[in-house]
Amino acid sequence: MGKFDGKVVVMTGAAGGIGKATAKKLAEQGAKLALVDLNLEAVEQVILEIGLDDSRAIALQANVAKEEDVKAYVEATVEKFGRIDGFFNNAGIEGITANVEDYPTDTFDLVFNVNVKGAFLGLKYIVPVMKKQGAGSIVNTASGAGLIGSPGFVGYNSSKHAVIGMTKVVALEAAPFGVRVNVVAPGVINTRMMRQIEKNTVPEDAEGARKAFGAAVPMGRYGEAEEVANVAIFLLSDDASYVSQSIYTVDGGQINQ
Repeated sequence: MGKFDGKVVVMTGAAGGIGKATAKKLAEQGAKLALVDLNLEAVEQVILEIGLDDSRAIALQANVAKEEDVKAYVEATVEKFGRIDGFFNNAGIEGITANVEDYPTDTFDLVFNVNVKGAFLGLKYIVPVMKKQGAGSIVNTASGAGLIGSPGFVGYNSSKHAVIGMTKVVALEAAPFGVRVNVVAPGVINTRMMRQIEKNTVPEDAEGARKAFGAAVPMGRYGEAEEVANVAIFLLSDDASYVSQSIYTVDGGQINQ
């Protein structure tokens, strides 16, 4: 028997590296999955690759920054599966790399719309479902960047600080109803997002940027998406039944060194 047998987990950003790795591991442990992404084809491919049929998975297209889309993916999940036991609030974008005076306002707005408003809307519509059930676990994806300052990343870092603050508030609001809310905060992880950050940081030498980022980690390497997935799944599971309002860094020891 799997730890998630009979449990329903909603995940945003499901077609990304961390989302896909988490979906695969949850499926292996028996979960029913509502996988949400802006790219419907990509999330349908994730379901195909992990081998779930329509009795255990649903692919949903949504722009997480649009309230009607978020309301729709929550309603579709409840209609299909009857409940929501876990929510991996994982969608996010990186923006660009530029000092504050050069950072485009429209890019800042876009990053906050996806990373902050998107996370907020997911909580707004899923928390009431879980409160009504009297149980549930939510994991918000922030970043090690939400705990520090990084020159050139005013949009991304600020948005991830906001996600951590939001988590602390909602965890306290939801705790009396048996609902837990935590944060997973990845460091440099071997995903598409880091490929883009490398290019943004040193356009003429992305590979050099990659080596420098890896060398700055005490463990001397990038993390893998599966390593983040393992922590997210622990927080979603009953193994973390007395864990709420916590921040779990997955960064090879980098942030707190």
